[in-house]
Amino acid sequence: MKRTPHLLAIQSHVVFGHAGNSAAVFPMQRVGVNVWPLNTVQFSNHTQYGQWAGEVLPPHQIPELVEGIAAIGELGNCDAVLSGYLGSAAQGRAILAGVERIKSINPAALYLCDPVMGHPEKGCSVPAEVSDFLLEEAAAVADFMCPNQLELNSFSGRRALSLFDCLAMARALLARGPKAVLVKHLDYPGKPADGFEMLLVTAEGSWHLRRPLLAFPRQPVGVGDLTSGLFLARVLLGDSLVAALEFTAAAVHEVLLETQACASYELELVRAQDRIAHPRVRFEATAISL
Repeated sequence: MKRTPHLLAIQSHVVFGHAGNSAAVFPMQRVGVNVWPLNTVQFSNHTQYGQWAGEVLPPHQIPELVEGIAAIGELGNCDAVLSGYLGSAAQGRAILAGVERIKSINPAALYLCDPVMGHPEKGCSVPAEVSDFLLEEAAAVADFMCPNQLELNSFSGRRALSLFDCLAMARALLARGPKAVLVKHLDYPGKPADGFEMLLVTAEGSWHLRRPLLAFPRQPVGVGDLTSGLFLARVLLGDSLVAALEFTAAAVHEVLLETQACASYELELVRAQDRIAHPRVRFEATAISL
């Protein structure tokens, strides 16, 4: 019997709704990966409601929890680390210490950094020190980086001017260390208004994918967290990076179709769970180059 992969997911958690680990853990489990959730924050709900309660995990607890897993002899079974929202740069450095510890035991373990910087227009942002940490420190360690367009622009210090400019910006991020950069949501002048686009860039090539853009009164939160989690899960399950991109785009689209049908603001992960595991649609990634 093929071994089930194990993944340590270090990101935010909301008690109600779906963001961070609350958006990613169940879908990753549903496709066949054992997930160990480590919550960097625990909030009552995501911050775009405008009010919430909860607290941030002290940075020192992250390596302590990792060592607790090591103490029972299980850390070597960790095949990957996923990190998302950070409350501080100190939390990020604690995560990198955890990644280093895991890779010292299992050198084949992967690290995917979802460089969450928030969206100021939606009332969500991170301190400048976090943005600096992600670019200057995390990028050098991560195997995969999964920014959205806002985050890619922030890394580049400018706005993208075209699809091929997005590609150049992603290649510049790739040069900082990751094996692959997945841009989860492209936005550039001239992009078709009815399409949702993604970009995968590696040293071997680059691939562009377009799926329909679904309309919502308020765009659901947690789509990026869901995307990063499913992409990493499919890689652990043996997909090529391109196949993982195509599966992820299809599965996320299925979740959004169900969410739209329910007129829901929160992702309908439970209702869409069978389609997460077995998407009915397929979107093909096409190779592109400058």
